Amino acid sequence: MDKVELSGPPFGLENEFNTLLTPDAIRFLAQLTSTFNNDVDKILWNRTSRKVELDLNNSYPDFSLDTVHIRNDTTWRVAAVPRRLQNRHVDIGDTAPCQTERFHRALMSTAQGIQVDFDDGNCPTFYNQIKGIFNIYQVVHDKIPGLPPISEAPVLMLRPRAWNMVEHNMLINGREIPGPLFDYSLLMYHAGRRLYDSECGPFFYLSKVESFLEARLWNQIFVWTEEKLNLPLGSIKATVLIESVLASFEMEEILYELRDHSAGLNCGIWDYSASFVNKFGHRPTFLLPDRSKYVNMEKHFLKSYMDLLVQTCHRRGALATGGMAALLLPKDKESQEYQSVTAAVTQLKLFEIDAGVDGFMVYDIDLVAPMQKLFQERTSGPNQLHIIPSVTISQSDLLIMPAGGVTLFGLKYNIAVGILFIDAWLKGVGHFFYRGKVEDSATAEISRSQVWQWIRHQVKLEEDSRTVTRGLVRGLVQQMECQLLDESQLSDLQEARLHTASEIFMEIVLKRDFPEFITTYLNLDHTFLSSKF
Repeated sequence: MDKVELSGPPFGLENEFNTLLTPDAIRFLAQLTSTFNNDVDKILWNRTSRKVELDLNNSYPDFSLDTVHIRNDTTWRVAAVPRRLQNRHVDIGDTAPCQTERFHRALMSTAQGIQVDFDDGNCPTFYNQIKGIFNIYQVVHDKIPGLPPISEAPVLMLRPRAWNMVEHNMLINGREIPGPLFDYSLLMYHAGRRLYDSECGPFFYLSKVESFLEARLWNQIFVWTEEKLNLPLGSIKATVLIESVLASFEMEEILYELRDHSAGLNCGIWDYSASFVNKFGHRPTFLLPDRSKYVNMEKHFLKSYMDLLVQTCHRRGALATGGMAALLLPKDKESQEYQSVTAAVTQLKLFEIDAGVDGFMVYDIDLVAPMQKLFQERTSGPNQLHIIPSVTISQSDLLIMPAGGVTLFGLKYNIAVGILFIDAWLKGVGHFFYRGKVEDSATAEISRSQVWQWIRHQVKLEEDSRTVTRGLVRGLVQQMECQLLDESQLSDLQEARLHTASEIFMEIVLKRDFPEFITTYLNLDHTFLSSKF
């Protein structure tokens, strides 16, 4: 019998807590966790081992000879795409389900799907996790008047936390449980059967998968769950986000491991770019230039990654989806700014459509209709599975860094995003708006990664050849803090929180060794743990 220790309900969520964490649900969660706990440990150890191996040998990732038989076998395919997933043109991204109003508005939209996000766009306080899962429970069981029935609403693409996160409020056999297993277990227990019977799930996004071994573990978890809940094999479908440079060399193997449960692969720009700093940032040859000026999906290393992903997916009958448009539409539809934003998003998304993606995400719900129209005008049919790019992508194609330097604007922008993200987390919010864009952990990740790397390699600014040093960054952090205080009327408590966020940001970018994930760093920090939400 598993020993369970569970914190009490978050303030104001007693009913939600008791609805979700019933004795049977807790038993299901405990059984799943105890069954796979050791396997989770092994994949995290494998990540560390792989990084050490690359560093000790000063080597580079490559397509593995051990799995060449999988890549060369032209006969295998993933299971057929379910009817509700065949058209994935536009999903609404960064939808933290604890934000009830936005979640419900997304459900009433014409989007094909909703990325129901417990990861990049969500701050995993116990309140947010319980509130978010309960909101999904309510929606799936058609308990909210005024919303379309779940069978007619946009499909829910449920995105649990990634393997680097733990749930502090529940211990199984004396150990905090992996965050993704907490989210996944409660979602499946309370919504899995209902989603399957309604022919609209259960569908998942899997974040930050780094290898086919991690995909294999998820597949084993899916099979175990289907047996426990009496669901047919292959009922669960998952889209894997290829957010690590290491995973880009194992895309076929990842699809193969999940072939009964695959809904395809997803490519995005910022977590993927940040993974280069994560894995190789201490090497001068992997210096990533100013993202605000020199990094976009048209750059060779990112275009190669997207082309390979589309080619891999479509050869195997899987869907390939693109990233999220973070730009926000101004309220005045007649303004020049509105036209400029629309044109910018259109240009970005046309590039992805022409590359062969089957869909992508937007944050702003008002962008759903124009982007759907863009797909309909540019393509025929619900997807582009018939388009297989005729490209040959090599190791060097995926690893070559774009040319470019560092601007003062880019340095200041990265500092602002990093500080404001930490400030948002300290108040229990997973994303925020800054200069006409939504920012989340993905943009915070690339922002703090670049500042750390630029200090490490003592790069010079393009404008005046000043070296990016600890002193320069500290001065800019202080300037940014003063600027943010001047722009907003903040209480003493809010000012203190912003100052704490600035201090934590400096801690992170000055670490001798690169902290692997900003969310892990914050989730284990006493400042966050002692916060009351």
